Amino acid sequence: MAAELEVVRVSGFPNAKVLPIYIGVNKGIFEKNGIKVELNLTESSSQQRQDLASARIDVVHSALDNALAMIEVAKKDVVIVSGGDGGMNEFFVQPDIQKFEDLKGKTIIVDAVDTAYALQAKKILLRYGLLEGRDYLVKPAGAILYRYKALIENKNNSAAILNLPFNVQAQELGLRSLGRLVDLLGPYQAVGAFVMRNWANEKPDLLKRYLKAYIESLRWIRDPLNKEYCVSVLKSKLNLSDFAANRTYDLLNESGFGFNLDAKLDDQGFRNMLDLRQEIQTSGSRKSLPIDSYVDLSFYNKAISELK
Repeated sequence: MAAELEVVRVSGFPNAKVLPIYIGVNKGIFEKNGIKVELNLTESSSQQRQDLASARIDVVHSALDNALAMIEVAKKDVVIVSGGDGGMNEFFVQPDIQKFEDLKGKTIIVDAVDTAYALQAKKILLRYGLLEGRDYLVKPAGAILYRYKALIENKNNSAAILNLPFNVQAQELGLRSLGRLVDLLGPYQAVGAFVMRNWANEKPDLLKRYLKAYIESLRWIRDPLNKEYCVSVLKSKLNLSDFAANRTYDLLNESGFGFNLDAKLDDQGFRNMLDLRQEIQTSGSRKSLPIDSYVDLSFYNKAISELK
């Protein structure tokens, strides 16, 4: 059987959102679908984009704004093939920060300055009259682990957007949450899966089987009977306490905050993401392309049809 497995090289971040990959591998769900996953935990979205463009990676699970950046700015033929989640993000600050206005003159830690959650942070701060460069500094630190460390190890770093499990750990350490981003900004399609279009067209059955296994893994995680096993994986892979692992599992499955059901793409959240990118990153100077230019759900739809 092993000799017949097709390799899929997958890139994700070292956080709780990679749990479906761990579960799918551990429980033989990918293998059942004829796939051997080679998981690469990336240090930054910039590295992730480079790896996908250079064909070192086949499938990326990341903020979909990165796919838009590859399409619109780098002119790479990338296609989004599924949703994932709305970000599971909270805006965390040092304990002495009481409100967003207190961030004037402070430093905000982000992954990359021009995509995804950095744009959300800029949007939120604009609502409170704070403009990047004039009122606060943005400092890139890379993946969520490094943003978390930058926040807890250096009090001069005043804020960062954190997601699971680091928002749970940040609260344990006494950092302050100024709110969940879905509450502050509304629906947002954050993480999803994207690939190079030529790879999808060359290997449509492989991509369909990958998405099928990924969705099946999500369903396995959602089953309350599997919580204990999932918690043990979160503890071992992310070095979490019992409390943090259990709380992380619950939040991963919380409706409206955790994983999208069956990794479905949130249409309204996706449009909001497009609007945010146009407003903040391009200052409204460049219109977004039609949605079909970014998304092809045909592989996803075939995967879903085989699971029902």
